[in-house]
Amino acid sequence: MAFVSSFRQWAWSVLPWVPVGLYFTEHGYSLGTVNGRSMQPTLNPDSNQLKKDVVLFNHWAIDRCHYNIGDVVTLRHPDQPEKIVIKRIVALEGDVVQTRSPYPDAHVRVPRGHCWVEGDEMFHSRDSNHYGPVPLGLVKSKVQYVLYPLNRFGKIPDKPRGNRVRYAPGHKVYNRLDHE
Repeated sequence: MAFVSSFRQWAWSVLPWVPVGLYFTEHGYSLGTVNGRSMQPTLNPDSNQLKKDVVLFNHWAIDRCHYNIGDVVTLRHPDQPEKIVIKRIVALEGDVVQTRSPYPDAHVRVPRGHCWVEGDEMFHSRDSNHYGPVPLGLVKSKVQYVLYPLNRFGKIPDKPRGNRVRYAPGHKVYNRLDHE
């Protein structure tokens, strides 16, 4: 009986913190695993599907509209909203992207309030080249760090930019590899 009483007391002391925890994981930071090969070699570089990267998602940055070209983000799939995907922002509104197959047009200007996202592994990625520019409202979080496996612990690495995008004036296009 003492156990039930102490558990009840503990539960009542923890209960007020549940909304705080829920808010933090929705609007602050959360952890998740990465499935699939579309972001190789940045994420899940080993093709062994039993080993999955554990990453830190930063929801706070997206709530504050702090995203840049080159950021790896999670977003709701535009055609399957129940599905969350991870892609890299390649272009923002006003930028002109040279598309890849199967996109029907050779070039597309990213419309206002949208972004162009692609997987780092183009042969295993269903991305904007399949479904076009993505509304920024579908972006859910920025992928900040790889937490596991421990030998890869650290910030998400940059990917060198190609020459397929003409950037609109004023866009912050930061790529650490360009500054070394």
